[in-house]
Amino acid sequence: MKPRVLITGAGGRAGRALAVQLKSRDIPFLGADVRELPAGAGFTAVRVPPATDPEMVPVLRRLVAREGINLVIPTARAELTHLSAARAGFGRDVRVIIGDPGPVALANDKLFTAWQLRSAGVPVPRFGVPGDFADADDAMAALDGPVVVKPRVFRGSDSVIFIDGSRHVDWAALPDGQVLQEYIPGTEYLSMVFGTPAHNGTAPFVIVTERTASAGGNPVTAPGSVRRAEAGEAMDVGNLGMAAVRSLGLTGPVELTVRRRDDGTPVVLDVNARFGASSESAPELLDAVLASFNLPSFNPASFRQGSGAFAYAVV
Repeated sequence: MKPRVLITGAGGRAGRALAVQLKSRDIPFLGADVRELPAGAGFTAVRVPPATDPEMVPVLRRLVAREGINLVIPTARAELTHLSAARAGFGRDVRVIIGDPGPVALANDKLFTAWQLRSAGVPVPRFGVPGDFADADDAMAALDGPVVVKPRVFRGSDSVIFIDGSRHVDWAALPDGQVLQEYIPGTEYLSMVFGTPAHNGTAPFVIVTERTASAGGNPVTAPGSVRRAEAGEAMDVGNLGMAAVRSLGLTGPVELTVRRRDDGTPVVLDVNARFGASSESAPELLDAVLASFNLPSFNPASFRQGSGAFAYAVV
């Protein structure tokens, strides 16, 4: 029997990438999104309340029961902590592909993520919060160059500010809940990890892609082309992604943004505890989820390593 899948956040880039993969595998699925999707979306999607609405999870639960869904794959960042905490509410026969509540909540806050990674010895950019600095010039001096200001909890790429001293920044007017991060201008990678507990006998795996920013765009957020790393290439990036996932305690699909310093050292900029927009470049992630559907119970430790040539087993 094939799973019947619900993709939450189906209208976003990550949800659409997952929909393409499910269609190519002839896996039946339904989308859910806070927006009404256009008729040309290519799949059916149901409008649901936003994550800020207490009725979001109950609405999804009723949708799952009504449509006979047995596999839920969250892709919207705003929903991750809610769906992780509410996994048991969907019933014993419904698999919700998300990590445990504690690790997911930790990864959802960029400041907490940076603290945890740094304490575990995982390289991250220099960072702080606005209250640590007198003004933008003080922040750039302390963080050794241009800085990126972003919400601790993601609100969209438009809310990311790049500060390089070229224009005045009203420091007192910065919104609450921001984190500052040293700007790393080097090569950017996506490290896509399928995590399992470190003590488990089966190996987790990681796929690395290199991303090239679009010319003339925001140096922090401009999307560009993605190239999958060859076997054996960028192994340090893959190992870094695996170390970060283990230190945060995440399981299942995780997407990390990594950049290199001028000396070549990779550092973790961002962690998302879900399938990302580039998951089409790492089909092994979805393969692992679909393989888990036939297991007796939802157990992240039972996920198996993909056999693709680019699936690194990092131990």
